[in-house]
Amino acid sequence: MDFLNYAFMQRALLAAVLVGVIAPAIGIYLVQRRQPLMGDGIGHVAMTGVGLGFLLNSSPVWMATAVSVAGSVLMELIRWYGRTRGDIALAMLFYGGMAGGVLFVNLAPGGSNANLTSYLFGSLSTVAPSDVTAIIVLGACVVAVTLGLRRQLFAVSQDEEFARVTGLPVRALNLLVAVTAAVTVTVAMRVVGLILVSALMVVPVAAAQQLTRSFAATFAISVALGVTVSIGGTITSFYEDVPPGATIVLLTIAAFAVMTALATPLARRRARATRSAGDPVECAIPATRPAGDEVGVRPSEIRPEAARRPR
Repeated sequence: MDFLNYAFMQRALLAAVLVGVIAPAIGIYLVQRRQPLMGDGIGHVAMTGVGLGFLLNSSPVWMATAVSVAGSVLMELIRWYGRTRGDIALAMLFYGGMAGGVLFVNLAPGGSNANLTSYLFGSLSTVAPSDVTAIIVLGACVVAVTLGLRRQLFAVSQDEEFARVTGLPVRALNLLVAVTAAVTVTVAMRVVGLILVSALMVVPVAAAQQLTRSFAATFAISVALGVTVSIGGTITSFYEDVPPGATIVLLTIAAFAVMTALATPLARRRARATRSAGDPVECAIPATRPAGDEVGVRPSEIRPEAARRPR
């Protein structure tokens, strides 16, 4: 536990715990919406914000937050009103965001592509006290949205038409999901990195779904897994001198493989239990049925002459 003696590790572990909570918390809605790569696209857009932060000599975290939120809103507007499909809009965000980030960083005084490395792949030593403050504030907003509006967000993510019929503000909730995902990306970029943050948002959810289909259980397991791999990757990065983002993602994929291996025998056991239970009662066919039952007529309504008449 000697790593706790270092102030930068205390900040990095606090940031890792917060990221491990909020990334799967919003990722579960992206998986339900079948947009697992949305976080990756927003991460590329956030690169433009980081570049603007260097160019304007302001906080890259807050500038990346503003730019990524604007990009996520633009992507949703294109998906609603434009003829261009959502995946094309996502591709434009990928390339435009990356190009803007590289351009603005190189235009900044004394800037170079090396300045982007810690934001692209994460870095323990660069987590400043101001970054921790930003992560706490933004992370609290993400948790409040994902938990406080979980029923509404799940309904919209699962079936937009059904949610619209029930009277939910579908467009506003879709925008809220996009904005929350953008905030999550910028929160996680100091620990996991912009390139790899999407994996921490999606893979823990996919791993949890191997064991359960309940939304509440999937939410709890994915968050617990996110916190575990974030802490484990941060500590491993300290001792082995490896990038924290890559370590966290590899641990997450390993956890997915383990849960998949555990899910196979559990599924077989459930199938055997179902077969041994026999046919459900509601599917059983009665041994005898009164005359006229097949056409929905009560036996008292059948006249004796009709009952004796040969068919």
